[in-house]
Parts: sequence; structure tokens; C-alpha cells
Amino acid sequence: MPQLGTGELTDMTKNESFKRRVRARMEKTGERYTAARRQMLDKAAQHSGRQWISQPEMSDEVVFDATGRRWDEWCKVIEESSFVGQGHSAIAGHLEEEYGIGGWWAQAVTVGYERIVGIRLPYQMPDGTFTANKSRTVEVDGDVLRKNLLESEHRSDMFPGQETTLRSKPESKVVRLGIGLGVALISIDPKPDGRSKVTVAHEGLPTYEDVAEWKFFWTEWLNALDG
Repeated sequence: MPQLGTGELTDMTKNESFKRRVRARMEKTGERYTAARRQMLDKAAQHSGRQWISQPEMSDEVVFDATGRRWDEWCKVIEESSFVGQGHSAIAGHLEEEYGIGGWWAQAVTVGYERIVGIRLPYQMPDGTFTANKSRTVEVDGDVLRKNLLESEHRSDMFPGQETTLRSKPESKVVRLGIGLGVALISIDPKPDGRSKVTVAHEGLPTYEDVAEWKFFWTEWLNALDG
């Protein structure tokens, strides 16, 4: 039988203790488990005393469910470690190795911490650039759209006033286009009803302000596709 490490035992103990306090509140207030749990998480956040510079992508409840700690607890863990100030990769590697939360969650927790303390702005990547994301299900045949994106003649009609450069191979699943100040990754997911879900990730934007501009651009572009 595998042995639990100290960190895992601590997380398990904390989770069980929290659940007992939630059940105690349920008995006192008559609330359902979800409502009582939400109230306790909100109360804990209000009394943490930490000022958040910006919000992480995931809520306190989501990160607690996945990792056994809330955001303020993770901030404390990181700031009390010797890895704070050593960069994103060092912190994420420490969390994965020391707390066993897996690579994806180690990255997500590190990004959340960086947003909370102001090291990273919303939509900012580890290299300092920004990414604008938009998606929509449109009334377009996926194969036709893909073909048009791959051909420069059709792209001129699809992106009037914009210079575009194909950055991916024709057989690549995701179409990469150089456009504006970065590169747009366009994925097309055909639906059984003939429509297609189109997802755009415009990477390499130099400033936070560029995100709003390109989000608007891609919103209008997707609206035109659906027209």
C-alpha cells in the first residue's frame, strides 16, 4: 500500500476539518452543503487581509476543490518558500515536487499567485506577452473555412486591411496566421449539425491594451463569419 507524504496527510486533514465545519454550519443554518461551503469560503477570503491586485482565472472554490488550499493559502505557501522571486518556472516546479498537485495545477496556481500579487496581468503569458481569446459556434462549413484560411487570395477577402502570413503547414490541425502584432491560432471544430466552433487565440501581443483591441477585432470577425 503506497505511503502518503507529509504534505498529502496535511491536505487530507485540512479537507476533513473543513468538511466538518461546513456540516456544523449546515446544522446551525439549515443551508445545503454547497451553500454553506460557499459562505465559509467567502468568509475566509474576506478575513484574509490580503489585497488582491487582480483576480485569478479560477475561483477560490475551484482551486480548493482541486488542491485542498484556497488562493490566500497558496500565496502564503509560495511567499514562505525559498523560491519566491526566482521566477515562474522555479515556483511551479517547487509546487509540483513538494506538494504533489501535478504539473497543470502547479502552473495554474503559480499563474494565479502572480495575478494576485501583481506580477502578472490578466491575459499575460510567462514570456511577458499577452493573448486574446475568442470563440463562437458559427453557421460555416469547417472544411470550407479551413481551405479559405490556407489560401492567401481568400484571406485577403476575409481580413480586409490586414496583412496575413500563413505560419503553419497545410496539414496542421490548427491554422497559424501572422496578423497584426502577433500570431493567431485558429482551430475549427465541425459540429454534427453542419456548424463549426471556431476558436481564436491571438498570441504575442505586446501590451495589455492590445488585448481589448484584438478581442473586439475577433468578435467582429466571428460575427461576420456567422452572418
